[in-house]
Amino acid sequence: MVDKKLMVIGLGVVLAIGTLGFNWVEVILPTAEAHGVQAQLQSRFIRIEDETFNRQSLQTGEILTVQGKLVSLIESDMRGWISIFSESTNAGNRWEIQSRDPPGNVIDIPGNSVLSYSISAKALEPGVYHVHTQLNIANVGPGLGPGQTVVVDGDFILKPIPYTNIAYQSIIIGVGYVITFATRPWQVI
Repeated sequence: MVDKKLMVIGLGVVLAIGTLGFNWVEVILPTAEAHGVQAQLQSRFIRIEDETFNRQSLQTGEILTVQGKLVSLIESDMRGWISIFSESTNAGNRWEIQSRDPPGNVIDIPGNSVLSYSISAKALEPGVYHVHTQLNIANVGPGLGPGQTVVVDGDFILKPIPYTNIAYQSIIIGVGYVITFATRPWQVI
């Protein structure tokens, strides 16, 4: 009987502490915050090296250029595409790619080679960004360069919404639904 009472009292204390919050833990142990390091930071197939940025602060509308080297660690040729990945305190993360070298969206990366790259992007929203080179390797996935913090000041640059693209995509989606419902009516229910 006494054991049951102690268990109920102990459970009540745990629930009461949980309800009140764990602010007392923050007093004893200071909190720490950091930039998240993702599991795909570097690929084991192609490594991003010597990542450099032309500036650490800029105004909206100005160009940020990221340069570096893609080092192939395997004998096989691979295909991929490079872009910019950014983390920020605001929800925008808006950059507009202006140019890429090597040009084109998809690039070939020869086996056991070193390929220099450059990406230039225009800042569209103010904020504090942690910017990385992102290399997406076909059939493998993304990898990130070490990155750097970039501060963007200025006013928002709003890009017009291409309503014709939205209408076109809506029509294509609608046609897909009609075909799906027409050919598989037993799966709709």
